[in-house]
Amino acid sequence: MTPFTHEVIKIIQQIPPGKVMTYGQIAREAGNPRAARQVVRILHSMSRKHNLPWHRVINAKGQLAIPNEEANWEQRTRLEAEDIHVSSAGRVNLKEYQWIPD
Repeated sequence: MTPFTHEVIKIIQQIPPGKVMTYGQIAREAGNPRAARQVVRILHSMSRKHNLPWHRVINAKGQLAIPNEEANWEQRTRLEAEDIHVSSAGRVNLKEYQWIPD
C-alpha cells in the first residue's frame, strides 16, 4: 500500500457522522491535490476491506456522484440517517456539512 493510499484511508476513517468531505479535499489532505480520481479508486476498491464510511465522500459541487442508482440511493439514505439534508437534486450544503480536519 502506498503512503498516499494509507493516508487517504486514515482521513476517510476520521470523517465524523453528520459530516462530509469531497474527493479533492481528501486528496489535498493526503498530500496530492491532483489525485481526486485516485481517491475515488481507493474508495471503490477498499471501502469494504477497511470499513470506510464511503457515503460521507461527495464531489466538489456537493453532489452525490455515484452513477449506480442503487448505490446512490444507499448513499442518500445513509447521509439522511446522520441528519445530513440531501436535496431532491442530490446535493449537500458543503457550508453546513463539510468537515475540515484540524
